[in-house]
Amino acid sequence: MARIVESKCSVCRREKIKLFLRGTRCDTLRCAMERRPTLPGQHGAKKKRSRLTDYGLHLREKQKLKRMYGISERQFKKYFNIAQMQTGNTGENLLVQMETRLDNILYSSGWTTSRSQARQMICHGKIFVNGKKVNIPSYNVRINDIVTPKNTENTKKLLKIWQDAAKREQTPAWLKVKNDVPQIDIIQLPKRSDIAVPINELLIVEFASR
Repeated sequence: MARIVESKCSVCRREKIKLFLRGTRCDTLRCAMERRPTLPGQHGAKKKRSRLTDYGLHLREKQKLKRMYGISERQFKKYFNIAQMQTGNTGENLLVQMETRLDNILYSSGWTTSRSQARQMICHGKIFVNGKKVNIPSYNVRINDIVTPKNTENTKKLLKIWQDAAKREQTPAWLKVKNDVPQIDIIQLPKRSDIAVPINELLIVEFASR
């Protein structure tokens, strides 16, 4: 797991796109991309938006993926090597690994307002997969896995607060969320059409294959 030590808003401004790293704040006018959509730094507003080179274009796409899902360079290389060894499209395999991470499952299901919030919940031992406690945010779920919160009043109360804050109206078709239990069922693995992230995986594959 990679921890972002710099300002999360600066990360979005550097990538010139909302990465939704600060939860509900990103949907308001307080979002830095709404107030200051310029490059970060002392002279960011004065920098000319010069055209990126071919290398720069590919690099920025890879950095966007890493920062969106909160992974380190070492983790990225590991995920990419696994994606290459799997059958099918390498770029799609890479995105499926990102989407099936346990922290992303909680975020996509509307249980948390951001992936970093989901990682905190997992690391504190409040999430169970198939009845067993899992405290590894990068844990990849499989088909028919069942994700549940810790059966305590405080955990359920905290989860309800975050669900109300997230206000997720739709969840991915490959997940079945039961808020009354509460429980998340992994119906199937996601397809590329199910992954609604502004990522061009082809550029990432071309960059990592050099």
